[in-house]
Amino acid sequence: MPTTIVTVRDTCRLHCAAVADLLVLVVFVLIGRRTHGEDAGIGGFVRVLWPFVAGLVLGWAVTVLFREPLAWRRALPAWLVTVVGGMALRVLLEGRDFKLAFMIVALLFVGFGMLGWRAVVHRFGPSNSRNDPEIWAR
Repeated sequence: MPTTIVTVRDTCRLHCAAVADLLVLVVFVLIGRRTHGEDAGIGGFVRVLWPFVAGLVLGWAVTVLFREPLAWRRALPAWLVTVVGGMALRVLLEGRDFKLAFMIVALLFVGFGMLGWRAVVHRFGPSNSRNDPEIWAR
């Protein structure tokens, strides 16, 4: 029976990717709430954030992103599931109206964030990350 060896690098890659994706959502919500002058304290912040965090968890699970957190072929659909899932939960469970403009902004901001940090890691990360087939393949 083959044994899987999980290295410190793999563990850090997984945790760092999860935290980075979560930070994208936190910044998205913070900027959005500030831009629209919404100040309902931490409760309001959590009420806006949780559907997108649930969407992120769903996106990671559906695309199995946790196996290859830098892989583009997994990150692209995870981004879409995150936003669409978050928007669906926001409309269905929070009773918010669907607004196309908000959906477009969410897709652009979250996409730029989730895919952008991965591009930066690919370009400026450790020299071996530029040649890592996990980033472009699979």
